[in-house]
Amino acid sequence: MTQASQNGHRPHEPETPVPMKGATMVWEALVREGVNVIFGHPGGAILPTYDALAPYEASGKIHHVLVRHEQCAAHMADGYARATGRVGVCIATSGPGATNLVTGLATALMDSVPIVAITGQVPTNLLGTDAFQESDVVGVTQPVCKHNYLVTDIEELPMVLKEAFYIARVGRPGPVLVDICKDVQNATGLFRYDMEVDLPGFEPWPDVDMEQVRRAAELINRAERPLILAGHGIKLSGTARELLELVEKAEIPVVTTLLGTGNIPESHPLSLGMGGMHGEAFANRAIQACDVLIALGMRFDDRITGRLDRFAKQAKIIHYELDRAEVGKNVVPDVPVIGDLGQTLPATLPLIESRHHPDWMRALGEWREDSAQTDILNYEVDELIPPFVIRQLWHATSAAKNGPPIVVTDVGQHQMWESQYYIHDFAGQLLTSGGAGTMGYALPGAIGAQMAYPDRLVWVVAGDGGFQMTMQELAVLVQERLPVKIAIINNGFLGMVRQWQQLFYEKRYMGTPIVSPDFVKLADAYGIPAIAVRKPEDVAAAYAQAHNTPGPFLIDFRVKEEVNVYPMVAPGAAVDELIRRPKPGVVQGFSGIEPSW
Repeated sequence: MTQASQNGHRPHEPETPVPMKGATMVWEALVREGVNVIFGHPGGAILPTYDALAPYEASGKIHHVLVRHEQCAAHMADGYARATGRVGVCIATSGPGATNLVTGLATALMDSVPIVAITGQVPTNLLGTDAFQESDVVGVTQPVCKHNYLVTDIEELPMVLKEAFYIARVGRPGPVLVDICKDVQNATGLFRYDMEVDLPGFEPWPDVDMEQVRRAAELINRAERPLILAGHGIKLSGTARELLELVEKAEIPVVTTLLGTGNIPESHPLSLGMGGMHGEAFANRAIQACDVLIALGMRFDDRITGRLDRFAKQAKIIHYELDRAEVGKNVVPDVPVIGDLGQTLPATLPLIESRHHPDWMRALGEWREDSAQTDILNYEVDELIPPFVIRQLWHATSAAKNGPPIVVTDVGQHQMWESQYYIHDFAGQLLTSGGAGTMGYALPGAIGAQMAYPDRLVWVVAGDGGFQMTMQELAVLVQERLPVKIAIINNGFLGMVRQWQQLFYEKRYMGTPIVSPDFVKLADAYGIPAIAVRKPEDVAAAYAQAHNTPGPFLIDFRVKEEVNVYPMVAPGAAVDELIRRPKPGVVQGFSGIEPSW
């Protein structure tokens, strides 16, 4: 969300304060913020607020989705927020209810997702007494939240709620937690919601330095081998159109981060796909060969850079970034352009000259052809392998109605295969846990996305390991009558960890073989139609059956077990020092390299 979109309407007359219980204030604030769906699980310390929900749900103002585990409430709010750009809301009780949110909040913080989490707390007179289901939720969640509050006074509650939504969505988005004591929920105070938020020292929108913008434009105009690294900030700032204009005006190829997938249509000739640890070989080679690297809304995390002291050393680096703390943290730029991309990128465009780079384009084309020679789909489709399953999913969904399909992945090998073999032409088509790498994200994240867009096609792509972490949320699909489709890449292992064990631990598969339930029978137990697929020739028909079946549908793809994700940047290696896919029959492994997660 950009700075310009924050300017709301100010009422001409001050709002008259209304007597109201704290519990009702919560729902009234949510309605004022435009929230119409929340995800949560009730319990004793939040019960007054749940009781006050009744008239809001009866009138259709707010719909409550009952989760089966509070972690999934945070993931659902996360998926809703990623899909819409609006603040997602989750709610839980005190103690274990609140602490169960932590993983979901950490996921949202790492990926800059706006969430407001509301939790109940024991009454104020019991704080610090180790009362039943008391936990220091503020202390526990401080490291995984953009900000958090403990509310012990009813007079503070309206402003706290207003500030929570403001902080969550403005500037670099993130999660905010509001912990409300039970007696505050039951107390009566005066409610108004037209206050101005004033937070001294909080600088969500840094002023744009036009001199830095001009310096950046000069470097871009002089470049012979320019390259853009496009991150999640493009989606958050809504600048995909401006990105495409820059790319085509100056003929600049684009590499994306995982969360930047789809920022530029991947069918575009200047799209090089994802870079980094499991990025395209030619994309990583381009990073190491460019003379000007333009980073847009990304933070140079280790998965994209590889070994830092050998990352793009030949290039002048321009870093467009909203968060000052990210500039120079990992990679020191030659030109930092700090500010909202919604302002800095449009300000740059008029200064950019129309350019062509024939030698650079020729080299990239040759590298792309070289990479294609080791593509597993080019010479191994006799068995059911995950890349084939993902590519067929793209074929099956390319003509989806009611907007581009949304694919929500879990974390692991299937996540990387999705980024490699599903062709994303729109920002926001792929929703996934990037920074935290949270297994179990896919199903609840997809539920949040489907609640946001009931008519859009939403697919879950999950591994057999990650799916079992949150598979209880299948009940939510049934209870909410959601048409989420599910593809389980079932290889009998915790696949990505097994791959590391194969390459770096001499195939000592400790803790990675996994026994799974019969997912078809499991789905049937929930009343969800499902099939198992074992042969490549049955994949297309399975997808067609899923799409022709109203409501949810699950496909258990029993894929070949020991298939690795290639290419791969080994830990401690430069981003272009890739482990390439070996030819059939060749065993490839490494020793003496200390794995680093």
